[in-house]
Amino acid sequence: MPLDDDVLRALETHDAAVEDSGLSVWVGAEPTYTDRFSESPEWLFDALGDTKHLRAESLLGRIARERVSAGAVILRTVGRQYGGEPLPRWSIGLYSRRDGTPLWSGPHDPILACNRKTMEERMPQDAAATIPALAECLAENLRSEGINAAALAGELAGRVVFSADDQALPMNSDEESALARSSVHKRKVKDAEVKDLLSARGTFLVICRRASGDAEVELPAVGDVALFALLLKALSKSANEVGISALVIMGYPPPVDETVAWMTVTPDPAVIEINMAPAPRTAELLSDLRCLERSAADEGLQSYRLQYNGMETDSGGGGQVTLGGPSAVQSPFFVKPHLLPNLVRYFNRHPSLSYLHAPESVGPASQAPRADEGVRGALPELSLSLELLSRVPEPLPETIWSTLAPYLADPSGNSHRAEINIEKLWNPFLGSRGRQGLVEFRAFRMGASAETTASLAALLRSIVAMLAKEPRHEKLVDWGDSLHQRYSLPFYLHLDLQEVLTDLAASGFALNECLNEYLFRDRDLLFIQRDFGDVRLELRRALEFWPLVGDVATQESGGSRFIDASTSRMEIRLRSAGAADTLNQWSVTAHGWNIPLCSDVDDSGPARVAGVRYCTFKPTRGLHPTLETQVPLRLTLSHPQHGAWQIEVHEWEPQCQPYPGLPRTLDEARSRREQRCVVSTLDKFAKPAVTPPPDALGQYVVDLRWC
Repeated sequence: MPLDDDVLRALETHDAAVEDSGLSVWVGAEPTYTDRFSESPEWLFDALGDTKHLRAESLLGRIARERVSAGAVILRTVGRQYGGEPLPRWSIGLYSRRDGTPLWSGPHDPILACNRKTMEERMPQDAAATIPALAECLAENLRSEGINAAALAGELAGRVVFSADDQALPMNSDEESALARSSVHKRKVKDAEVKDLLSARGTFLVICRRASGDAEVELPAVGDVALFALLLKALSKSANEVGISALVIMGYPPPVDETVAWMTVTPDPAVIEINMAPAPRTAELLSDLRCLERSAADEGLQSYRLQYNGMETDSGGGGQVTLGGPSAVQSPFFVKPHLLPNLVRYFNRHPSLSYLHAPESVGPASQAPRADEGVRGALPELSLSLELLSRVPEPLPETIWSTLAPYLADPSGNSHRAEINIEKLWNPFLGSRGRQGLVEFRAFRMGASAETTASLAALLRSIVAMLAKEPRHEKLVDWGDSLHQRYSLPFYLHLDLQEVLTDLAASGFALNECLNEYLFRDRDLLFIQRDFGDVRLELRRALEFWPLVGDVATQESGGSRFIDASTSRMEIRLRSAGAADTLNQWSVTAHGWNIPLCSDVDDSGPARVAGVRYCTFKPTRGLHPTLETQVPLRLTLSHPQHGAWQIEVHEWEPQCQPYPGLPRTLDEARSRREQRCVVSTLDKFAKPAVTPPPDALGQYVVDLRWC
């Protein structure tokens, strides 16, 4: 792989090209990390668990120690609410100014404590007196900032109410009863986002308390960044004056704009997810990703998993990339109103952008289906919608969103599950969270490295810059069966990606070769690469499109959906190790069927390519309960003069022996995959193969399940 400095320089060149185009494209990422050596549910499939919160605190603490000294503040805000979970998930964040101006000089969060016991001993021990004193001090410091504030007495001692205007305090009876509300962290979120009814009326409630030895302050929902900064300033000064040495700040999510840098750590099934602040340049994104990667590694968390049998998978939580602008109205998708429709067209024409870096589950039932993978009848409607939108000279943000939202969703209509996700573009149904001018690309697995994620971000920004500079209005392609045939094979995904890179180079947004090396994903797909006579056989894992089992709608309310993952797909690739014209003399059979090979050419020369589908295990609940397993996969490679060989691809150790443990390294995992491929010499006069039946024979893939 390229040297780190080469990647950084390449990204700086890319950033300069985008900036020279006059388009501001900010980029964010959502990396996910897992404990790949743990087999507890929280690191395999559950979102919550016994240790994940503590590991998240420790991870953020590693990242925060450097930044808190520069005036950043740790905020523990209420997270998302999901079906089947009684309360919102936790979210731990880091909040700071981009210009380096300190936001916080008060007591640190206990996350940063080197010795928590010592810190607790330094805290005031009289909680009954300390918390009301903090509230009184906070009200006084808010008033010194010109804010109308009052500390509440009686049973509500420890609560401060303030208003940013001259509204009288106290308020009406309804608002007075709201002052006794419980913690937002203990209330179920009913709508798309957590709401603060008091703040919506211009009245803000701060709750001070002590719980489990920590001083806690719960902040209200504040929509204005400047007002929130004043609140933090007053709170910081107050906590110092009272003598608190450690402070937990909780409550509603804080306001953000282009002046704010933020990061949150949240739980998701099998992983810890990091939501990173958008960066104006990919070089800056790479720096943040590298810092995060180092901190995660120190915490024993990784961006990938290695299975016992050597299979390489991502963390399990995906690695989405988000594009937007400095603010919602400055989003490139609003500055150039026809950019997003052209982006939809371009992704339709280039399946490699959807599939090459996809996670294990792809297709209509996945977390990020393509717009043309839903109901087949929707494609003509999408074509019409794009055409009608192109006739509007300056479409408004709501017009863009309402036109495309019905198509950028999964087959059940869930707009969150979409390859090109626009639920945060200009969505009126998600409150402030939905109108950010953002487009999220969800079809990416978690990148194996910071450089991989940064290279993908540069690829997307280059495509956006190209389409903004040279609008394209090509018709949508109805791929039909070839979408899940041709483009299930890595060979054709690589060819398609090369076309994309050629387009970028022609428009002045070429990516450096060192970035391209991270884009042509291949090593984790390869099983075996071996010479037989004058031919080289290469076997790679191909994409399989696992279907949902049961009714889609009934599974939407749960935390996960049931799919049938019992089918696998393998790409067979032959290359000439000698004269190229000898390739056509070689044949491949699988389970007694002749496998037709497609002849093609890439940068490495001529190749013959095909895919096979086969059943790898019998699921407890699946689509074909009478179908038996077809493992090991048995392939025969033969030539009239050179002879014949059988290659058995096992799903486990060929002698069914247990592995000593999970692979410790990538090299060990790749060795286990190769060892699963057992090669033996055959009599070249073996029984001749038969032609597969029409139902099993695709243009590029043969379905062995029809055997």
